[in-house]
Amino acid sequence: MIQDEIRQLAKQKNAIIMAHYYQRPEIQDVADFIGDSLALAQQAAKTDADIIVMCGVHFMAETAKILCPKKKVLIPDPTAGCSLADSCKAEDLAAWKEQHPDYKVISYVNTSAAVKALTDIVVTSSNALKIVGSMPEGEKILFGPDHNLGSYINSETGREMALWDGCCHVHARFSAEALILLKKEHPAAPVLAHPECKQVIINLSDVVGSTQALLNYVKAHPETKQFIIATESGILHEMRKACPDVEFLPVPPETTEGVGCMCNECEYMRQNTLEKLYNCLKNETGEVVVDEQIAKQALLPIERMLELSK
Repeated sequence: MIQDEIRQLAKQKNAIIMAHYYQRPEIQDVADFIGDSLALAQQAAKTDADIIVMCGVHFMAETAKILCPKKKVLIPDPTAGCSLADSCKAEDLAAWKEQHPDYKVISYVNTSAAVKALTDIVVTSSNALKIVGSMPEGEKILFGPDHNLGSYINSETGREMALWDGCCHVHARFSAEALILLKKEHPAAPVLAHPECKQVIINLSDVVGSTQALLNYVKAHPETKQFIIATESGILHEMRKACPDVEFLPVPPETTEGVGCMCNECEYMRQNTLEKLYNCLKNETGEVVVDEQIAKQALLPIERMLELSK
């Protein structure tokens, strides 16, 4: 089986296979470590492996390389991008900073290395509330690129951060109409949503949190037999493994011309396959390289994030 061959190769090469919760189930099952963006960064920072294979999208592999400059970092499909990261180019952020010279810049981890290099502190959905809340009262902040996440943080902390106009194309397309119907059909099922969702979805939800936080909530409430989930559907695999007797009801995306499905998937995350993972590990292809100067500058805000997340 290809899974056995992948595991054998990883052992031979002293490689660690890391996967985001939004990866295909078969990739999650073969990985050494599964986590959200914060956990993946923390794991990369402390691994003693010679090779890191990042099964995720490109910015995640870049972050691992920045944290581990002497290690070889591979990604099964180097073209696996991110709509949110693509919405904020380094030159555009630089221009925004010039317009607001007395502002601190807080960037979401879903950004390129070049954007992180222009940033004061990086955050993930797991730690954004904590880090923004720790900033001095009255601190002027530019936050990007996820406008939905920034709006949620502003509402929860009372801050008035200036927000970049970007979004995750997956979390922005959940159907409020479908969610309302699901709530009517399953009135006892709590609604769990990611803070990258639109405000209307947040308002209809019972629990809002990062992918890891939502998984933790499910594990902590085994007495609840149904949950309605509004985040990328890859997390359902881990939720079902953790709680096999629980029913998870994914909120579908908004449909176009009546065509849609019950799962809201990130096509970029799904670009990685077992075959691509095997080939990248066998041939050590898909290596991620970050400009040395950019990497040095980007490391500082990532290290601040990791320190503030302890």
